[in-house]
Amino acid sequence: MSKSFTEVLRLRLRALRSRALFLQFAGVGLVGATVDTTVLYALVSWTAFGPVAGKTVSWVFGIGVIFAINEWWTFSAYGKIGLRALLRRLLTSYLVRFAGFLVTLAVLFGLVYWFDVWFLLANVIGIGVGFFVNYTCESLYTWKVHRD
Repeated sequence: MSKSFTEVLRLRLRALRSRALFLQFAGVGLVGATVDTTVLYALVSWTAFGPVAGKTVSWVFGIGVIFAINEWWTFSAYGKIGLRALLRRLLTSYLVRFAGFLVTLAVLFGLVYWFDVWFLLANVIGIGVGFFVNYTCESLYTWKVHRD
């Protein structure tokens, strides 16, 4: 018998309320944000990259680091075992985090080009806004924490 939409929603919301997972995800996100911001700073300061192009490259590096730590620590009890499952989670992670990236990029672009905010501060604000999109998508789609 299939579950109702309300039951499915309730199950997923309960999975997202895990304080331990949220705090681990936030800690890993801080590491990823540090990598992202460092790479962004280096690209904008020492190359011809502007803030938007630099952010695109720095995001790829940051997400790679975040995925590896989340796979090993935060969500180690979730997901299937094996190379194929790992590669599927990696691809899914990049795809679902793309929504958070678009949010972060939009905030960065708007703050830098419309409000003349320093690109690193705009990046950190954008990462903060995109964090909640990423937590929700990663938990529910990449590691499927609601399927305990």
